[in-house]
Amino acid sequence: MSKNFAVIGGDLRIVKLIEMLTIDDNIIYSYGLEKAQELKENPKVKFCDEMQEAIRDCKIIIGPIPFSTNGVDINTPFSDEKISIEEIIHNANGRILMAGAISKEVYEMQKNEDEECFKIIDLMEREELAVLNTISTAEGTIEIMIANTNKTIHGSEVLILGFGRVAKTLAYKLQGLSAKVTCAARKDKDFAWIKSYGYETANINNLKSELTNFDIIINTVPHLILSEDNLKYVREDCLLIDLASKPGGIDRKAAERKEIKCIWALALPGKVAPITTAEIIKDTIYNVLKEI
Repeated sequence: MSKNFAVIGGDLRIVKLIEMLTIDDNIIYSYGLEKAQELKENPKVKFCDEMQEAIRDCKIIIGPIPFSTNGVDINTPFSDEKISIEEIIHNANGRILMAGAISKEVYEMQKNEDEECFKIIDLMEREELAVLNTISTAEGTIEIMIANTNKTIHGSEVLILGFGRVAKTLAYKLQGLSAKVTCAARKDKDFAWIKSYGYETANINNLKSELTNFDIIINTVPHLILSEDNLKYVREDCLLIDLASKPGGIDRKAAERKEIKCIWALALPGKVAPITTAEIIKDTIYNVLKEI
């Protein structure tokens, strides 16, 4: 059965998602996407001048992934308009808002809203999306490694900080390329899993002199791990890649002072594989709709 979706803001992943939703015979009311030229000729996409127009006939609102990067406005790279979080929250009454990486402050705004209650679903909290998203993150990270080093990945000493979803997939892919992979964690159960996969282990709370061993260090933890003190032990020819969301896990200013190349690689799925990522988002949205 076809549905009406309001799609507010978003990057190339969301543009591709809209195309896929219209192929399934859904009607899209878009706002904050007026610069998405590839949607202009699609008869099932209705470009709206106001948010109220976009959501009027829709029970489902799809927002950006990530929802916001500044905590004030939602992400709208295909628009010159600034759309505040407050505006979308205020107008979402009686509807379901689906977006990604939604901060706790947004949920607090929802609680303070006097209008009819509505539901917020963070798509990035869905296991099927979060796990499959790690594949494009891992591939994008490998692309960065190849482009920014003068060695092969084969035989390189690689340290991955953290052992969450992204780290697990990335370590597996790198081991397949014959990298020498070490994973740094703090929990005993993580150390057990790291050993079971055949990687080397390191204690993330006590790295120090061990850091001199690595050609590439990749952080996946969203709080400071490679502080200025720890960076004293990192070789100047080491490549640092930070995959963590704000504020990141590497002191980038300290790395710059030491002239260590540091790349903060945010939102890789949307940059390296927007079509695949859009397919995963679409399937996740459909799964949510079945459940509710």
